[in-house]
Amino acid sequence: MSDLNKSSLTNIVNLIKKKKISSLEVTNHFIKNIENSRKLNSFITTCFEEAIKKAKEFDKKKNFNGLLAGVPLAVKDLFCTKNVKTTAGSKILQNFIPTYESSVTQNLWSEGAILLGKLNCDEFAMGSSNETSYFGNSINPIGKNLVPGGSSGGSASALAANLTPATIGTDTGGSIRQPASFTGTVGLKPTYGLCSRWGIVAFASSLDQAGPMTKNVEDCALLLEAMSGYDKKDSTSINKKKENYKSNLNTNIKGLKIGIPKEYRVENMPKEIDKLWKHGVNILKKSGAEIIDITLPHTKYALPTYYIVAPAEASSNLARYDGVKYGYRSKKGKNLIEMYENTRGEGFGDEVKRRVLIGTYVLSSGYYDAYYLKAQKVRSLIKNDFDKSFKTVDAILTPSTPSSAFKVGEKTNDPISMYLNDIFTVPVNLAGLPAISIPAGQDEKGYPLGLQLISKALDEQKILNIALQMEKVISFKQSINRWWE
Repeated sequence: MSDLNKSSLTNIVNLIKKKKISSLEVTNHFIKNIENSRKLNSFITTCFEEAIKKAKEFDKKKNFNGLLAGVPLAVKDLFCTKNVKTTAGSKILQNFIPTYESSVTQNLWSEGAILLGKLNCDEFAMGSSNETSYFGNSINPIGKNLVPGGSSGGSASALAANLTPATIGTDTGGSIRQPASFTGTVGLKPTYGLCSRWGIVAFASSLDQAGPMTKNVEDCALLLEAMSGYDKKDSTSINKKKENYKSNLNTNIKGLKIGIPKEYRVENMPKEIDKLWKHGVNILKKSGAEIIDITLPHTKYALPTYYIVAPAEASSNLARYDGVKYGYRSKKGKNLIEMYENTRGEGFGDEVKRRVLIGTYVLSSGYYDAYYLKAQKVRSLIKNDFDKSFKTVDAILTPSTPSSAFKVGEKTNDPISMYLNDIFTVPVNLAGLPAISIPAGQDEKGYPLGLQLISKALDEQKILNIALQMEKVISFKQSINRWWE
């Protein structure tokens, strides 16, 4: 059974389908791993009894052709799960139990997956280190005092520690790719609209996108295939034919043109990140790809643009948490207005309050034109830069993050330093494009570092194929001594 820790999602699915192992055995294995990993604080809610019951039911089925036949999975606690607590890492939703299922998780269960539990995350997905969660921060299995990244920190932590064979996260400004880079795993942010947002607790509606987090590229293709698809309940969902990402995987990237943007060489970037980037370029060259220097001139405005657009949308989306219909309600206050104020003051953490205040300010009368409207115009320019580049290149290669995982508490008192963690990931969300982070090396401390591949909208297959070839050549190995057990 210990071999299951080394098994990929694809391999586990095949073993279950061939009846070489039962769904119950796999489920019990991961439950045991979870029970031995409390120190990582990866989970907010566990569903062990229900998972065992569903695994037993699955094992009674004769033939099941679903993509995720009988595989137990844990998911980020931002996806609403019917009759299972969904908190979004916040006090204000600490006892919220949805009466409905998110479209993405429903897709997984329809393909045969089983829910193991809900994974820790930054409060309302606002954070780059998992330290804003009301339930305490998750720990990176790579080291005792390291953050796993954010906001999908619990997802990355659980995946790297083998508490789930794969998982799903959400990415608003890098919240899948940055934690994937920090934990030596694979994370893909799909094209905006490829995966339904219905039933996902909203942060910034024009940026949020669900995506897969896995141990390797093949698993990533499989999970993306399972979770994506048109949803009439989401007005931004793309109505297109479902693709077979896994069966269409191949490593032939000869003749592809890969762009290297000069703007991603930022000031004070560690030498090891630059070295890793050059290594990635060499791998692509040797694989037959053509390297082309490109320019994305408005990249330098991406972070300030993001931190106007995202908080503006957050302030609007989070207005619904007022303590009236559901969620936490303060017992203080002599009237309705005071109850609202106290509920939101007590229910939201500092980072959420900070972003709501920024968002309300940039949307307010007299500042809307100066900030929000201008940010939307700059966002269009950023998208135009990418569109222009994709007329000459097939994909773009950049680092995933400007550093490796940092220590818990290292950046909590410096929001700007924390925000700079998203410098390489944010432009992709503003442009609505797909991007994948794959583990590509380690720094001098042995902490993992990732490389990011970006492609034009709906070209996930291309970056999956390039990533598969790079993964094959890099042959990344991360040895983790299970110190938390």
